[in-house]
Amino acid sequence: MSLEGLYRYARAYMEPDNEGARKRFRELAEFFKKLELPRGGRILDLCAGTGIAGAAAAKATGASRLTVLDARAEDLERVHEWLESAGLSTIPTKVQGDVRKIPGLVNEHDVAVLFGNTMIHFDPFDAVRIFAGVALTLSGDGIFMVEDTDRVYRILYSIGYKEFFVESKGENHTLASVHEGYDVRRGTFKRAYYLLPGFEKVGEFDFHHWDLATQLAIGRIFFGEARLIRPGEHGFTRVGDVLYFKRPRKDIAALVLDDFSGPR
Repeated sequence: MSLEGLYRYARAYMEPDNEGARKRFRELAEFFKKLELPRGGRILDLCAGTGIAGAAAAKATGASRLTVLDARAEDLERVHEWLESAGLSTIPTKVQGDVRKIPGLVNEHDVAVLFGNTMIHFDPFDAVRIFAGVALTLSGDGIFMVEDTDRVYRILYSIGYKEFFVESKGENHTLASVHEGYDVRRGTFKRAYYLLPGFEKVGEFDFHHWDLATQLAIGRIFFGEARLIRPGEHGFTRVGDVLYFKRPRKDIAALVLDDFSGPR
């Protein structure tokens, strides 16, 4: 099953009519403003969902263009709600597609964001394609930012990996997941998701529990600058750890993507 089935239930953090999401939007805009990103530039929001991060970046920078990309077309339609609430007249470009194939989907942009702890859906081979693809898509002094959490420390150490785990609770349902296996070649855990009560199966999904250092290392291959901005540094409680990359190394990205494949 596609991720649309999963995100039909786990989505409060990006819903325009959710108060917590609206607070997050305001903090995202302040965070981007604090970074002094290029004014009037072209913003690309990857794995955008409803476009909360891209719209916040557009507000903070007075962007001339906003492109939102996601596999879920229905969610992309809601970016207008974020733009309207921010008082922006920007007309977004909505692209339904696979983030691992960015160069063939969008034109050049100045800032790319991948927010919402989305990297868990991608294995290390996917990550190489994503980082290289973004590098090829950005302008010469372009910036790529990834919001994520260190799952090796938080999940595998602090909390402990759970065979059964309650993921979220809604008004009329509870979403829970069960461990189903591990793919050693891709480094991914397979989990089955169920709705309670009733144990209706939502689907099975593969996850890679990233640490932040590995993502920084991969990003440094494709960008001239790589650094980590921690919540204690940026000061916003509704914004997580942010990996910041600048100056794409397009020659290296093109070379890698020209002859790169997944595990056999």
